[in-house]
Amino acid sequence: MAVRSGVAVDLGTVNTLVHLLGHGLVLEEPSAVAIHRTSGKVLAVGYAADRLAGREPAGVAVLHPLRDGVISDLTAATEMLRAFLRRARFRTSALRPRAVLCVPSGATGLEREALLAAAAFGHGRLDVRLVDEPVAAALSAGAEAGSAEGVFVLDVGGGTSEAAVVVGARIVAYRSLRLGGNAMDEAVGGAVRQAFGLRIGPKDAERLKIELGLTGGEHGSATVAGIDLASSSLREAAVGGELVAAALEHPVAAIVDAVSELLGEMPPDLAEEVLQSGVQLAGGGALLPGLAQRIEKQVGLGTVVVDDPLRAVVRGAARLLEESFEVLEKTA
Repeated sequence: MAVRSGVAVDLGTVNTLVHLLGHGLVLEEPSAVAIHRTSGKVLAVGYAADRLAGREPAGVAVLHPLRDGVISDLTAATEMLRAFLRRARFRTSALRPRAVLCVPSGATGLEREALLAAAAFGHGRLDVRLVDEPVAAALSAGAEAGSAEGVFVLDVGGGTSEAAVVVGARIVAYRSLRLGGNAMDEAVGGAVRQAFGLRIGPKDAERLKIELGLTGGEHGSATVAGIDLASSSLREAAVGGELVAAALEHPVAAIVDAVSELLGEMPPDLAEEVLQSGVQLAGGGALLPGLAQRIEKQVGLGTVVVDDPLRAVVRGAARLLEESFEVLEKTA
């Protein structure tokens, strides 16, 4: 009996996750690729490329080929995806192999075509289906592809934040914002720069966000090192939780407002189901200290962080690959 191979891919702004049919999650690495500026040769992908960011050798460029959850550099994204699939040891099969690719619900037609093109250039025989990320997140939280029950999902990723009402494997209504964890990191870095005259790197800004969040964290402050803008010397600063919370206010308020707006516009027939299950919070942003409590307070609806929120989307895509592939629309 012929065996069919398959792969589910969450090609994200920050990280790419790959699930192989029959093997589970086999790869989880930064969405980064290092290339030689002159020859265009790929020198490294994933962790190896990301470690070079901000410290590239002469003649080397580190690219992050996705922005706001969609492909911004098709060539780099294709090379990166090819390398990831090789590293994951994805093999074609006698039966046409299947692939489920995750995409933001707010992606345009051209952006969806770019994702399909990246997959096709790597493996032309793939039967590729796209799934909206909130649908995948809902399935990872326990929803069923053939169910008629409504689930309210908020997926806060690196480049996008998406609130959606999902029924089965379909989105009934949604709000998609092109801001997420990266925008939060930029806001924190800008606040430190303005308050302390200190330029810090993106990874340090992310650490402050994760440690302090909206609550101030365990200690109420964290120390960070950077470059003094006035003297160009190196120094440290103790950053308080109040500064980080204030910096995060704009992106967090936009996300919570999107949840509130969608609740007001969702079909009333789904109100009882959503009221009982609450907001299912997924994505890396779900781990932001104080975010779930902020949503509950502002919209008056219980908010639950799904199990293993960083991998929720690829986990839901894997369920579709393994159990309900045919419910997804065919692509050319």
